Amino acid sequence: MVEKGWLPTERGTTSNTDRIMDLWVNSWIAALVVGIITWGLIVWCLVAYRRRKGTVGFPRQTSFNLPLEVFYLTIPLFMVLVFFYFTDRDQQAIDDRSQPADVVVDVRGKQWAWDFNYKKGEVITEDVHEAGVQAHLTGEAVDKEKLPTLYLPVGKSVDVELNSRDVIHSFWVPAFLQKRDMIPGKTNYIRFTPTKEGTYDGKCAELCGEYHSEMLFRVKVVSESEFQAHMNQLRQDGNTGLLGEEYDRNPSLTEKK
Repeated sequence: MVEKGWLPTERGTTSNTDRIMDLWVNSWIAALVVGIITWGLIVWCLVAYRRRKGTVGFPRQTSFNLPLEVFYLTIPLFMVLVFFYFTDRDQQAIDDRSQPADVVVDVRGKQWAWDFNYKKGEVITEDVHEAGVQAHLTGEAVDKEKLPTLYLPVGKSVDVELNSRDVIHSFWVPAFLQKRDMIPGKTNYIRFTPTKEGTYDGKCAELCGEYHSEMLFRVKVVSESEFQAHMNQLRQDGNTGLLGEEYDRNPSLTEKK
């Protein structure tokens, strides 16, 4: 648990999880070291400079201490710069989209479900789509087999294009340690390579209306052969083409009667 910083996943789930874990854990280690030193200095000052029995008047006052003030300025500045460097380095690597992805999926959030558009490219031979239906919470266990499910091939780089059909949503798969908002009129991206087969829970992480809690989905990371079988099944079901912007709406606008 300590190795992964109590994060909700395992190492090696995607190409980014190890990097995110290392940044998270090492940041906490650095913060704890600084905290221990700070607490130690506070306790030392309380003991060394406590008011002794029989002492009268005020202790000798000093107007400044230049070495101490330089220390207080340079050490925090150095820490901030170090944190900034490693955070920026990892963020640049995680968001690097300089090379085309093997698989591109246009994920569209809607009140309160998900549409998945699999775009023709290196791995996918024809545009296909899958329209999700909102889950309904009844107090019973959710039948996860009926949730909208995003299929991804293991070992292939993926660009997830994030779009919203109505209000602000947020695409979040806790096991992938990445979350990004879906903003109407703007496309955001998440780039990663799934490296471990499995089924992972996902949800909308942005309050998006009355049934926000029912906006659930799953991600299945499968072998390439199983992925292609799913693509073929979508074609056989007549789900060719993409469900694009023509299905978007603006709930803040009302039609004039």
